[in-house]
Amino acid sequence: MAETVTTPPTVTGEGARRRWIDHWDPENEQFWQQTGRPIARRNLIWSIFAEHIGFSVWLLWSIVVVRLNDVGWSLSTSQILWLTAVPSGVGAFLRLPYTFAVPRFGGRNWTVASALLLIIPSAGLAWAVERPEIGYPALLLIAATAGLGGGNFASSMANISFFYPEREKGFALGLNAAGGNLGVAVVQKLVPQIIVLGGGLTLAYAGLMYIPLAVIAAVCAFLFMDNLTEAKADPGPVWQSLRHRDTWVMSLLYIGTFGSFIGYSSAFPTLLVAVFDRQDIALTWAFLGAGIGSLARPLGGRLSDRIGGAQVTMASFAALALGAAAGLWSVQHASLGVFFVSFMFLFVATGIGNGSTYRMISRLFQLKGLREGGSPETMLRTRREAAGALGVISSVGAFGGFAVPICYAWSKSAFGTIEPALKFYLVFFLVLLAVTWWRYLRRSSVLGSEQI
Repeated sequence: MAETVTTPPTVTGEGARRRWIDHWDPENEQFWQQTGRPIARRNLIWSIFAEHIGFSVWLLWSIVVVRLNDVGWSLSTSQILWLTAVPSGVGAFLRLPYTFAVPRFGGRNWTVASALLLIIPSAGLAWAVERPEIGYPALLLIAATAGLGGGNFASSMANISFFYPEREKGFALGLNAAGGNLGVAVVQKLVPQIIVLGGGLTLAYAGLMYIPLAVIAAVCAFLFMDNLTEAKADPGPVWQSLRHRDTWVMSLLYIGTFGSFIGYSSAFPTLLVAVFDRQDIALTWAFLGAGIGSLARPLGGRLSDRIGGAQVTMASFAALALGAAAGLWSVQHASLGVFFVSFMFLFVATGIGNGSTYRMISRLFQLKGLREGGSPETMLRTRREAAGALGVISSVGAFGGFAVPICYAWSKSAFGTIEPALKFYLVFFLVLLAVTWWRYLRRSSVLGSEQI
């Protein structure tokens, strides 16, 4: 029987300036109820806030681009979609080093640093958007710096995964991710209102408003978050996670869920203008997609905690295929109403799938530890591997956010319509549905009876 731990976690360092918790045992029920849960909740709250600002900065360009041609630029639909795609690609790439930053510097310390880095893309956008004379290549380069906001997600999720017990990780990670994802909806709702303050059109306000918010996020992380010694380790377990086959299978599935979410979020306002010439709807209502997709994410995590992530993930891919089919029909029949509703349906499905896939990852590495003996040392190692896998998977999946706008840009440029892109995604979602069933739900498979 495990020894009962009731003492508070041991804190080392020079007070709040360098706060490290040496002992952390969330799987021990008494420790969790008496001391662990309040600390974990506090770290989760401020992690959500910092990640929310990061996501907002990451997707700033998705709504700013809708008005660029109104302030002197003359950009094609393809060029505009590239401006939304490049930050997603850079953010996806940065998620790998951001994952390694948590064990290297500590979750609290890196949250402070990553929040301050958001000043760079915010100030860059404020300077560039109303200077058409700098040219499109320079504008694209400045837009790329917004990828710094995309990297925050990986380090935040890896950090929070250490704070919560296995039985509550699905919901906790879902909340953490949803709070960040909501930054997309907030930026798409607020920016159209902020940039017209004073009766004119000042796109620079979109960047300027996030500079003080980034500073506030850094200060709050410094004052109220903690570093876990358990998470501060050599990067060996992170590299070890790359040898696990399911790390790569889950990366593929995450392209279909989160990649679709971030890609549709960045492209949706532009598609409303490009397909239906409705800038008014893009500026007023496009935020709803990212909003409902974000709110659906904790639901996906909660359902997965109860019935298994693989079942929820397979259902989300079925819904995504249905939504893509409805979107294709709406374009073919020029139905704006069906187009809008189909994308709302797609956003809900991506949100649920985002929550369920992250629950699957922690469960897969828990099983790996149990199969290797289940000792405390083994389970700690596999928790570290799971944290590393979260970063790798989030990085690979986020490249979907780069691919989605590019696919639509190619389709629009080559065929004059987005129908080929929608057909591709319909088939892609059906393939991912089959992969989920084959690997994790098929009765004769190794993992089919494990309630992944």
